[in-house]
Amino acid sequence: MKTPFNKFLYFGFLLLGLYQAFFLNDFMQAAASMGIGMAFDPFNPEQKWNERPIWQKIVLILHLSLVVVILGFGLGLNDK
Repeated sequence: MKTPFNKFLYFGFLLLGLYQAFFLNDFMQAAASMGIGMAFDPFNPEQKWNERPIWQKIVLILHLSLVVVILGFGLGLNDK
């Protein structure tokens, strides 16, 4: 896949996850959508992790952290 197409898919799944979390209050589906978005690297997918600039690593780690937090909300709020 080319990088520009990956960017559209990445941001599409990111926006879908945020919509599901904040407007539909479906945190489990939001975590799944945002997790799928992680598969579409918005940066150069052929570049190794150690060769990436620090800001790209921070963006991807923050995205992963957001997925974990939303998954925690989904698990915690559905525990009745």
